[in-house]
Amino acid sequence: SAAPLPGRSAKNLEIRSVVLHRAAYRPEDFPSDGRPQFAMIGRSNVGKSTVINALVKRKGVARTSQTPGKTQAIHFYLINDRFYIVDLPGYGYARVPKTVAKSWGLLIRTYLDGAEFLRTIFLLLDSRRIPSPEDLMMRDWMNEAGVHWRAILTKVDKLSKNELAAAKKNIRRSIGEEQQPISFSKMTGEGVDEIWRELFAGMEKKGRRDGEMAARAE
Repeated sequence: SAAPLPGRSAKNLEIRSVVLHRAAYRPEDFPSDGRPQFAMIGRSNVGKSTVINALVKRKGVARTSQTPGKTQAIHFYLINDRFYIVDLPGYGYARVPKTVAKSWGLLIRTYLDGAEFLRTIFLLLDSRRIPSPEDLMMRDWMNEAGVHWRAILTKVDKLSKNELAAAKKNIRRSIGEEQQPISFSKMTGEGVDEIWRELFAGMEKKGRRDGEMAARAE
């Protein structure tokens, strides 16, 4: 049976277990056990592994690829036997062959369109850069799939307060997000509680699509 929902703040949250449940290279490999799923996506080297490791209070759970853009599997991390954090492979690495880029796109689109228990996707963006065409493409894919998503700004330690305020405004305008992007800092832990609040809220919802599958998960 599923473990009870954890506490409401990352500060008192006990992460009892973090397990790499599976690496999915094909849609048939996606978990279908009804547990909520929360995905992370972003450009290669945006800091996705750092965010995941900070959330689960572990070092080296999600590892940075030695060859950016090469990892083409979707990694499902099972947290407290209760829900998944889903590490979607990064994009935007120039030296990836076109055939690999095409298979990446097909895998991501299939996941977005079919994941019944995907509650939220976090789109990770480098706070120092204007969103790239690939970032905007990902936004469009998420919107087309009808997925709830939030933007997380990484590497905010490298900006002054004024620079970060301007970056938030510009990035929010660029991606058209209604909510303020979440600022994440590895150094100070900023953003971790806010990301967990999104996870807690998502865990209380039914599946993305109402109906038999969502009811069965309760």
